[in-house]
Amino acid sequence: MGIRKFIDNIKPTFEKGGKLGFLHSTFDAFESFAFVPNTTTKKGSHVRDCVDLKRVMIVVVVALLPALLFGAYNVGYQHALAAGTEMSFMQMFWYGILKVIPLYLVSYIVGLGIEFVSAQIRGHEVNEGYLVSGMLIPLIVPVDVPLWMLAIAVAFAVIIGKEVFGGTGMNIWNPALLARAFLFFAYPSKMSGDQVWVSGVDGFSGATPLAQASTGELQYSFMDMFVGLIPGSVGETSVIAILIGAIILIWTGVASWKIMVSGVAGALAIGLLANAFAPEGSYLAMPAYYHLVMGGFAFGIVFMATDPVTSSQTETGKWIYGFLVGAIAIIVRLFNPGYPEGMMLAILLMNTFAPLIDYYVVNANIKRRLKRVNSK
Repeated sequence: MGIRKFIDNIKPTFEKGGKLGFLHSTFDAFESFAFVPNTTTKKGSHVRDCVDLKRVMIVVVVALLPALLFGAYNVGYQHALAAGTEMSFMQMFWYGILKVIPLYLVSYIVGLGIEFVSAQIRGHEVNEGYLVSGMLIPLIVPVDVPLWMLAIAVAFAVIIGKEVFGGTGMNIWNPALLARAFLFFAYPSKMSGDQVWVSGVDGFSGATPLAQASTGELQYSFMDMFVGLIPGSVGETSVIAILIGAIILIWTGVASWKIMVSGVAGALAIGLLANAFAPEGSYLAMPAYYHLVMGGFAFGIVFMATDPVTSSQTETGKWIYGFLVGAIAIIVRLFNPGYPEGMMLAILLMNTFAPLIDYYVVNANIKRRLKRVNSK
């Protein structure tokens, strides 16, 4: 193959000791992205599988495509609706695409730039982990967020949330959620309020369902929110598109269905408990299942909570972790009027406690086995 021969011919130049040896990590990143690495494990314990990290990341990217494509269309649809203009399907879609592309350019240029520089400084290989984080970040922010703010948030997430811990596989918190959290707390006017969700229409108030529900003025039906033709972050509005992604992740074994199912169970448990004691007509009385299609719950439980690096690793721990993510998200929504969306905080909080959950699950298993052995 011509490309393979070309890479093999120039490879010695980028090896250690070669003329461009200082760019070894960068060259290796491009080579491993284009071809399967030809290295094998020689010592230590490793998982030996035909599916490497790059291919796992690509599966997640493919699973995100339905949410991205629908989100681009919805950006154009919300713009046409707010501006009162007639636009065809393709016009709305291309309007959205042209609005989303700059978000991706900033996300990948800044994020990958930092990854490459960090790898060069350390002399390590460039990991593929940011392939997914860079895809996620533009999907969980308003489409009109200023690009310089997004660049700062991405830099914060990669440097503080990832590189200081050692890079891919070593981070405690989900980098994409850290970027959103940074934007929310550093620039709240660009991440909350009714006017940040609709592109290109100054002064238009496009309240999200969560914002409406928190004030008792929900104007969208369950089906509206399930389909996703509503204001919101780029990739979080359509539950249908998110479910397609969930099927891909579960079918390929990339994400844990246990976390998804237990997260839904936790949300419904708190929602039903609130329904049981809620005054009629209050926010607490809203049907519990509405929470599953509002805000970032569906997107978060499918793509964020299931991150294999920052979630629980034990099988029992996954049930506990997912349930608490869902439960805490709804508790924040219902009892914190200043912040109607609780999914981001719930996942980041449980990222922090995931190792502790696994610790107690493992210790409980050890004690149970010792007790069984001693009883014989």
